[in-house]
Amino acid sequence: EFDVLVGINLLREGLDIPEVSLVAILDADKEGFLRNFTSLIQTFGRAARNENGTVIMYADTVTQSMKNAINETKRRREKQIKFNQDHNITPKTIIKSVPEQVTTLDDSKLKSTHDIASDIIDLEAQMKKYSEDLDFERAIECRDRIKRLEKEIQIKNDRK
Repeated sequence: EFDVLVGINLLREGLDIPEVSLVAILDADKEGFLRNFTSLIQTFGRAARNENGTVIMYADTVTQSMKNAINETKRRREKQIKFNQDHNITPKTIIKSVPEQVTTLDDSKLKSTHDIASDIIDLEAQMKKYSEDLDFERAIECRDRIKRLEKEIQIKNDRK
């Protein structure tokens, strides 16, 4: 039984739904754009945001991409467990309010492309720092903000 079924493209595009506890990958052994190492890692990440998250890959054989993704996930999990133990952290599923997910203050429409580019540089440095600190939540927020700002620059350039 399940409450909601989310399509794979929503999972891959970074939709932030930490409540997702089960990710099932059909035809996981069909190598290609949606089943390569990077895509598998991105898809695994959807379940990783939930303390009870599980990934099930349906396949007839185990591909190299699957092996690599499983090994990378294992490596990251071990690193995260050690970090949590060293800092007395108990993993919990993130609970976000709807307003936090939907509303953000965006003043980029009022800024020049130069100022937006400067913001992007700052955000990239922040994102790298958050990743190094294993604060992937904030790193993802930076990445998403960078993408929005890059689109805003493109829109401003198209208007010229």
